[in-house]
Amino acid sequence: MKTKYIASLLLSGLISFSTVSCTDDLDQTPPYEVTSATVYNDFNNYKQVLAKVYAGYALTGQIGPAGDPDITGGDEGFSSYLRQYWQLQELTTDEAIIGWGDAGLPDLHDMDWSPNNQFITAMFARIYYQISLSNEFIRETTDEKLAGRGITGANAETARLFHAEARFLRALSYYHALDLFGNVPFVDENDQVGAFFPEQISRAELFDYVEAELLAVESLLAEPMQNEYARADKGAAWTLLAKLYLNAEVYKGENRYADAMAYAKKVVDAGYTLEEDYDDLFLADNHTANGIIFPIAFDGQRTQTFGGTTYLVHAPIGGSMRPVEDFGVGGGWAGLRTTSAFVGLFPNPEDSQDDRANFYTLGQTLEIAEIGPFSNGYAIAKYKNLTSDGEVGSHAGLEFVDTDFPMFRVADAYLMYAEAALRAGGDLGLAVDLVNRLRERAYDGASGNITQSQLNLQFVLDERGRELYWEGHRRTDLIRYGLFTGSDYLWPWKGGVAEGRAVGDFRALFPIPTPDLIANPNLQQNPGY
Repeated sequence: MKTKYIASLLLSGLISFSTVSCTDDLDQTPPYEVTSATVYNDFNNYKQVLAKVYAGYALTGQIGPAGDPDITGGDEGFSSYLRQYWQLQELTTDEAIIGWGDAGLPDLHDMDWSPNNQFITAMFARIYYQISLSNEFIRETTDEKLAGRGITGANAETARLFHAEARFLRALSYYHALDLFGNVPFVDENDQVGAFFPEQISRAELFDYVEAELLAVESLLAEPMQNEYARADKGAAWTLLAKLYLNAEVYKGENRYADAMAYAKKVVDAGYTLEEDYDDLFLADNHTANGIIFPIAFDGQRTQTFGGTTYLVHAPIGGSMRPVEDFGVGGGWAGLRTTSAFVGLFPNPEDSQDDRANFYTLGQTLEIAEIGPFSNGYAIAKYKNLTSDGEVGSHAGLEFVDTDFPMFRVADAYLMYAEAALRAGGDLGLAVDLVNRLRERAYDGASGNITQSQLNLQFVLDERGRELYWEGHRRTDLIRYGLFTGSDYLWPWKGGVAEGRAVGDFRALFPIPTPDLIANPNLQQNPGY
């Protein structure tokens, strides 16, 4: 039985981190209320410090939803790492649209954002806060420092495992920087602690760094499914390597599809199985679900936040939807819906044989005449704060949810293998088999199966949409296929017009935020901004 290890430590209170500004110095060591020497001299503290590094993807500060933030300068509720990552990956595509008018939020779907966009700025800050947390932990857990503190034997081995996990987490955040921003400031554990101006690294150089880090820690991490729940293992590293290689032509101008195929195959062969019921992957007890390789853990009592899956459960509920009965929360925020272009990936979406088509249509129009009214556009009922037995989550007020976010899952590896096999001349028989495993679950049998002659790149992209929608993949996928900015694929309200329009290709990267450009003279803005 998997337990929510990370969630049980996130708010333990032993280690408290103070507020850090991420626009003045990207290598600030997150300061403790007690000194680093005091913390790291006692091995019993190490797991809680590591939990804080993991927590940065879920939480925004020290005391729950708001009140003592890690990062200043904006609303703590909307600044969470996962919420901002999801919004940049989904609201910029055909998969999601939001009716709220917060300054800068409509710009994401309109694709007319500027370097002053507060949501882009929040994402950039979160990435570098995570990198700072990781750097500090890595810096303090070298073999030399462990030996100097008398930490030996089994404790030292455990600390080395923690060290490898922190390197993976840093690589994950740098991967997000690589994908979202391209040419970014670079700091690691070897840089001086204190005020200095980090140099900007090119996108190609950052690709090489992320690749090298993942290859270095691959052998040091726990075997697949052998670590405590919500901690990284070899499967997580292999999945991230596969994603890195699959997008290498975008990131570096290199064809690495054979490598993507090889690492996706490692995940396929690692023993992960598909959850029998697709919907169970997105429920309040999905920590017991099969097929999730690396989640961001949430708990309604211990990880209280207005970001993460709290956002993904509440924000798509509105109109005639029943928050308590059907979603396990006290109310909806009436914001998120989807576009008709995405709905069109499913044949007969209102009565689809594909179990993955979680559309709510009662009182909703298919087309979006106006973005603001919640009734415009189908709602999506994917994430819920209900268990597989129909019980509501643990938070007494039905506000904060227990549902974990599946950052990586094995279905993604199946589809990465299929795409890479098509691009690199791999085993198409296996590729078809992997796609059909997903479709047999979706169709409760073989009625939706495809043949090798039906497998092509467009089909794989569409299947990625059907399988992985609202999981933070779509923007990256559309860019890889050359469909994100131009006129080859238009969706409603792309570029700020109802019928959709092309936008400049420079929009495939987000801008370096203005506050960071002002603070660091070594940074140059991405082209087009």
